[in-house]
Amino acid sequence: MTFPLPGRDRMMAWMSGRTCEGLALLAARMALAGVFWRSGRTKVVEGTWLQVSDATRYLFANEYSAVPLPPDLGATLATGAEFFLPILLLAGFGTRLSAAGLLAMTVMIQLFVYPAAWPLHLQWAALALVLISRGGGLFSLDTAVRIAADRGAARNV
Repeated sequence: MTFPLPGRDRMMAWMSGRTCEGLALLAARMALAGVFWRSGRTKVVEGTWLQVSDATRYLFANEYSAVPLPPDLGATLATGAEFFLPILLLAGFGTRLSAAGLLAMTVMIQLFVYPAAWPLHLQWAALALVLISRGGGLFSLDTAVRIAADRGAARNV
């Protein structure tokens, strides 16, 4: 039995609508991007944007040696991905593709680097899977581009 509450239906409609979903997807994008952005910043030489540090190269050659890539290539790809994918994710541009890239990195980290950290990696994977399945949401460039394209197509009809 449910009890009638004033405004309950309106609140439920808002909570299941595009605005609330958009806010939740924005929060998911920010959370996942933040994790990988901070990790990427530790891989570069202080004061540079993308110069891979010697410490990072050492980690990929030794501690992360199970990763099935040559160490220099792995260090460079991971650093680049941890720089560009979070930026795209925050903007909500190419959200599904960016989240898929971070999910692939999460799987690599889980399988080849830190298998005991599965509870944390499961959280990252869940965020990525939500973004892959739902997209960037209302507050994303993906949506803005789609709306602009739809308007352009409607004018041409």
